[in-house]
Amino acid sequence: MLASVSARLSIAVLALLALPMSAPVLAEDQAGERQDAQIRPDTAETPQLLPLKVSYNASMDKGISLNGSATRTLEERSDGTWIYRTKVDSFIADIDESLILRWQDNRVVPLKYRYRLSGFLIRNREEAIDFDWDNGVASGHHEGDRFSLELEPGALDPMGYQLQLHQDIRAGKREMEYRVIDKGGYDTDRFAVIDEEVLRTDQGNVNTLKAEKVRDGSSKRQTLMWFAPEQEYLLIRLRQVEPDGSSYEIMINDAEIRR
Repeated sequence: MLASVSARLSIAVLALLALPMSAPVLAEDQAGERQDAQIRPDTAETPQLLPLKVSYNASMDKGISLNGSATRTLEERSDGTWIYRTKVDSFIADIDESLILRWQDNRVVPLKYRYRLSGFLIRNREEAIDFDWDNGVASGHHEGDRFSLELEPGALDPMGYQLQLHQDIRAGKREMEYRVIDKGGYDTDRFAVIDEEVLRTDQGNVNTLKAEKVRDGSSKRQTLMWFAPEQEYLLIRLRQVEPDGSSYEIMINDAEIRR
């Protein structure tokens, strides 16, 4: 049981979908009732990347409660590329996930992706993807199985699409679709901004845009995300509900943005 719970916790934290559009913010009365408002896209130019460091608290509850923390950083390197990294520390699972990328023509161009999960009473997991854009090939391994794929235009990795989603929301897009290489194959991931909401946090009320991962009608899994326009559209909260009713979420703890 512990192994199952810890595995889900790791997935929850790594689903930091959208890093962290100006749009009108909903007013919320003392009873917490929201007023409906039309979501209007931002017409501003696509923003550039900003170096950042954000920490989150992660929790899951299904009979037992687990707590962990995640730190996400984005830094520009001396050669003009960027490194995007997530480190997760929890009671029974540690995760180190990183991506080296180029930011080119308002797009994430992934170069090297690495993922490692290790912990107590769970099986260690590793994944690596190397992107050879000159030859149009992505190669790597997932849990020991090697693969090689033809690169599609705009192909992303499990971290790169999260950064691209964040930038697209900042640029005013409301519906997004990405082709993502993961576990040796391609997935199509879709997202949509669905609402505006005032989110209550330990630091006070925060105006947010609420987004969801779009799934087919038969799926019982739900993923919701809240982004703060007044804080460079940082991911403030992520909540996922599994088909069996278990849920987990991350909540922002601290953030440092260098403009």
